[in-house]
Amino acid sequence: MIANEPINEEKVKRASAILLELQKELMAHVEKGSGPFLAAIYDDKGNLIAKEANSVVNEQCSNNHAEMNTIRAAEKALGTFDLAPRNLSLYSTAEPCIMCVGSIMWSGIREVYYGVSSERVEAITGFDEGFKHNWLEEFKKRGITVYGEVESAAGEKVLQEYVDAGKKVYKPSR
Repeated sequence: MIANEPINEEKVKRASAILLELQKELMAHVEKGSGPFLAAIYDDKGNLIAKEANSVVNEQCSNNHAEMNTIRAAEKALGTFDLAPRNLSLYSTAEPCIMCVGSIMWSGIREVYYGVSSERVEAITGFDEGFKHNWLEEFKKRGITVYGEVESAAGEKVLQEYVDAGKKVYKPSR
């Protein structure tokens, strides 16, 4: 596990429970045509604000990553583009890619918890996560806490099942 602050066991316990539940729920979304990633946003009281899966392939839109979809749904549900005053946490089954890192930063999310590292996502799926130079340190400078590789074995199993089932992993042709 990695973090950009000293490890807080209470945060790890909460994140483990949420991420294991997301990993368990993910295959139901995959069966409906979603990609192999799921994200959720909770407030500081533990209330679910939004939860969305990756919908790039089934909606034919390259920016419909789980994190992007979830942020969009939270902003709509709360009626604002600035989530910072709400003290929200984003949980994602995998480390955010370069596009999602930018969206998280600009949305006002205060905490990020993720399962599978970008390195493992790339090894399992072949998806290019992008260049994220020092993103943990950059988030820390901006007051965004990150805990990563939480329950990653469960997430890697789901990704491998997705690939083994022959599901589409989108990549731009170059």
